[in-house]
Amino acid sequence: MNRSAAVPRVLAPMPPKSRATAALLAPVLPALLPALLPILLAACTTPPQAPALASAAMAPFTTDGCSMFPDHSPSGKADWCVCCVAHDLAYWRGGSADERVAADAALEHCVRTASGDATLARTMLAGVRVGGSPYFPTSYRWGYGWPYGRGYAPLARDEADQAARLRTRYLSEHPVLTCPAPVPVVTGP
Repeated sequence: MNRSAAVPRVLAPMPPKSRATAALLAPVLPALLPALLPILLAACTTPPQAPALASAAMAPFTTDGCSMFPDHSPSGKADWCVCCVAHDLAYWRGGSADERVAADAALEHCVRTASGDATLARTMLAGVRVGGSPYFPTSYRWGYGWPYGRGYAPLARDEADQAARLRTRYLSEHPVLTCPAPVPVVTGP
């Protein structure tokens, strides 16, 4: 008996654009799954509630450039790392979900302008939208300047003042946003 004939089709056919996206992702998904699994599992944890963190001190600003992504093109012809440092300033501060959307859109625009490559800019946007959730216990999550668990919430007046003071201090010490120096790789004895 033909099994497919016995099972009625309940789902509508996949639209052509979705089929094309699925076809592009199918070969890379098995390779990405081991990297994404810890992030997906971390999303299942229950962070502390934001009100308990209200009196928390904010950590000074730090940046690693374009977290888990190249800071510039291999040829050196395009450099978008300054875009990432500006984006890190917004992520370090944190705030509402709308503020995160605006920060991510600003990153996409900056990378597109710096590189002239819309596909690269959209790829980076997709990366920060997926990996930058405040619910992942990472060093590059939304609101990473605050203790883990703050989530999405506008900054209270004292938090905004604290963030502004630390930002001003960082910018007085680093008047031009630059990428951190690469860490040398030591190989062999």
